[in-house]
Amino acid sequence: MRTLLTQPFTLQDVTRLRRTVAEKAEHCGLSGPRLDDFVLAVHESVVNAVEHAGGHGHFKLWTVDGVIRSETTDRGEGIPDGYVAGDHRPSDMSYDGRGIYLIRRLCDMVDFSTGPHGTTVRITMRLPKAAGHGARGHMRRVRVAGQAHPPGRFTA
Repeated sequence: MRTLLTQPFTLQDVTRLRRTVAEKAEHCGLSGPRLDDFVLAVHESVVNAVEHAGGHGHFKLWTVDGVIRSETTDRGEGIPDGYVAGDHRPSDMSYDGRGIYLIRRLCDMVDFSTGPHGTTVRITMRLPKAAGHGARGHMRRVRVAGQAHPPGRFTA
């Protein structure tokens, strides 16, 4: 496990935290729509803690076994049962209920642990395999000098 970031947060930290998560996830190999999806899902988990759980929380980001994972923890009163499942798309006219719905659909795996003493949201996204992974990889250039025996023939 490689920890990339761990910090408490408040409303004042949300924008900077989003940028930092984007930079670190991109550095780990996420790009394009997968990077955007991961960053948006993490942002929604942090904003939910700020809006619904007292205005602060704790955030952790790490990589392990080919995935990048975030954990957003708060000490709020928990998420109401109807929201945790996130199965139904909220109405376009609805003000709330989109965060959990989006988080569940944007990432490869999400786990909610919630109760009267707080909530932990773990978001997981598979990282792309490194270029050349599973193959021979890049070949190194090797320079060999020697005399040919007989002339014009090389033996290694």
